[in-house]
Amino acid sequence: MLPPSLLVACAASFAVTLAVTPWFAGYLKSLGLTGRDMQKPGKPSVPEMGGPCVIAGFLAGIFLFIWIKVFLHGRIEGLVEIFAGITTVLIIFIIGMLDDISAVKKTQGKRAGLKQWQKPLLTLPASVPLIAIMAGNSSISLPFIGSVNVGIFYPLVLVPVGVVGASNAINMLAGLNGLEAGMGSVLLFSLGIYAHLCGNYLVSAFALIFAFALLGFLVYNWYPAKIFPGDSLSYAIGAVVAVVAIVGNMEKFAVLCFFPWFLELALKLRSGFRAENFGRLGKDGTLRAPYEKCYSLTHAVMKLGRFRERDVVAILILFEALVCAAAFYLVRVI
Repeated sequence: MLPPSLLVACAASFAVTLAVTPWFAGYLKSLGLTGRDMQKPGKPSVPEMGGPCVIAGFLAGIFLFIWIKVFLHGRIEGLVEIFAGITTVLIIFIIGMLDDISAVKKTQGKRAGLKQWQKPLLTLPASVPLIAIMAGNSSISLPFIGSVNVGIFYPLVLVPVGVVGASNAINMLAGLNGLEAGMGSVLLFSLGIYAHLCGNYLVSAFALIFAFALLGFLVYNWYPAKIFPGDSLSYAIGAVVAVVAIVGNMEKFAVLCFFPWFLELALKLRSGFRAENFGRLGKDGTLRAPYEKCYSLTHAVMKLGRFRERDVVAILILFEALVCAAAFYLVRVI
């Protein structure tokens, strides 16, 4: 059973995001920070940079949770790790915002944000707070391998790789209404519940509070989307996953839950990262895979039948839920 303090913080995170999002969507539209909804007739313009809405809810929830804990107990253990995690998430969130803002500029009719090679390099410094707090750790637990002592290689190499990889991976499987927020909320709910069961209560709060903020955002991001997440949110989701996995020492479970994004990486490699996740919109509103081969999990779902955009997203969210459910079992046997 989750403690009342966490439930209050999660409710606050959801409520703040729910309240802020429609106002911020109007503000973005007035600034011209919009993108085209590629899977709709006429490709309507939609506000695009939902990250600040979710971050506002997350910060309100996590700081309320910390305040309640300090008020009730005087002090709590693990605050250094939590604030290091918040710092990492905020740095990556800001980088995503810069990408969203720069993408408004168009070159030869195409959006011009950060180049693909620039994104990993810019997100790399965000791992420094986690490197600092994990300096004394040298072991990592992986599926099929178990716990491996890799010495100083863990904080200096594996932590940065985890932060950069996770923050950029969420952005690979994106572009459809509700996809990032929907799959991200399932992923973080699973990580939060697992951390709670393992006794990592602050890490659990970190994940669950962000998951509730995503649910508040999903109300407006679900089909037909009134606001897009943008890179500011997709990067932040990945950053939270990395923080929870690293600080909670639950890399094995996180890797298992991250299976759809590993599949997406393999599919994207087939196209040299040139293929889009979008489908071809039919007259009946269904989406057809745009290529003969599958270059994304979205294409794989489109090839299964005649599905509308919201159906494709719902199937992928269900797939992630099944993967996470399986991870609760597999983490104990492999």
